[in-house]
Amino acid sequence: MPWRDVKPMDEKVLFTADYIRGGCSFTALCARYGISRKTGYKWIHRYHQAGMEGLNERSRQPKQSPLKTPYPIRKAVIALRKRHGSMGAKKLRVLLQQQFPNEVIPSKTTLYNILQREGLVAPRRRRQRVPPFPQPFAPARAPNELWSADFKGQFKTHNGIWCYPLTIMDHDSRYLLGCQGLEGTGFIDTQTTFTRVFKEYGLPQRIRTDNGTPFASRSVGGLSRLAAWWIRLGILPERIKPGCPQQNGRHERMHRTLKQAVAKPPAANAKVQQRCFDQFRNDYNNMRPHEALGQKPPASCYQPSPRAFPDTLPELSYPDYYDVHTVRSTGVVYWHNGQVYVSHILKGENIGLNQVDDGIWDIYFGPVRLGGFNEREVKGHAVSYWTLKV
Repeated sequence: MPWRDVKPMDEKVLFTADYIRGGCSFTALCARYGISRKTGYKWIHRYHQAGMEGLNERSRQPKQSPLKTPYPIRKAVIALRKRHGSMGAKKLRVLLQQQFPNEVIPSKTTLYNILQREGLVAPRRRRQRVPPFPQPFAPARAPNELWSADFKGQFKTHNGIWCYPLTIMDHDSRYLLGCQGLEGTGFIDTQTTFTRVFKEYGLPQRIRTDNGTPFASRSVGGLSRLAAWWIRLGILPERIKPGCPQQNGRHERMHRTLKQAVAKPPAANAKVQQRCFDQFRNDYNNMRPHEALGQKPPASCYQPSPRAFPDTLPELSYPDYYDVHTVRSTGVVYWHNGQVYVSHILKGENIGLNQVDDGIWDIYFGPVRLGGFNEREVKGHAVSYWTLKV
């Protein structure tokens, strides 16, 4: 039973006073105070031993803790951490074993907890990940149904300038459409490279990439500016699962050949390195037999796409039953006297709202579902504000 409106110590004093005063049985007295007879006898025993001081709350810490880390070891691990600030519990444990060869050294978890209590461990920032791709990949059985793209890491040329090779390949024919050394993974340079490839070979139906910059972002649907541009062009972005490069295995295999051919060792400068990339692409497409193609080179199996790169970026179209709205500069759309936050990436773009149930709406950017919201979750406000849920 809960205590009455008095402090626990006062409750014990009142119980003891009523016990000394008498007038009722011990069982009835305990029932009046909502305690068991065992607890009542314990209080009376402590009162007889030490008076009112015996009723104070006692420490529950055990008198002996055989598993407690000895003070010299705790002191040593703190000193080692301060001396070697970058060392974690795993390496500190090795040093402790050397310093105390005849002692049982605590586990890594125990050492980490000691460091954490001393404020010697900075809390880790929770990493925000790109939203996963929501559907399985469709097969590609003809050229230009699926392209793959990736950056082959980065390396420095002999003059100390970083080179980021952007590679674009047709999935079905293995034809290497582009291999361009860039100064970084920024949107503008990447878009420029894709524009040149699109003008030369036309548009694919889909492009598969990893979840890195500039192909994806932490925005809704994992969209980036580059992916939004592809969707406007009628290209569906695909993203492999994080840590699963085998989902883009053909591209990864080509990268291994590329690295051996042009990056060991790197060229003198970016201009010479690009000539190496161009020579590799010509040899890979036109001369190198490919076992999966019946020992034919990729050029013999590839043909450009019939979908030409447009002169102007086409607008997205939605079914007639969609509510179409334009994303404002703040990343929101105004809807039913409220606001729905979508993404700053899509500012100025048209999105479609599709009602799938009573009060339940899905939001699309072209064919890509970004998320949904329940209009009944926000009530009683002058301006309702909804956020998307995947």
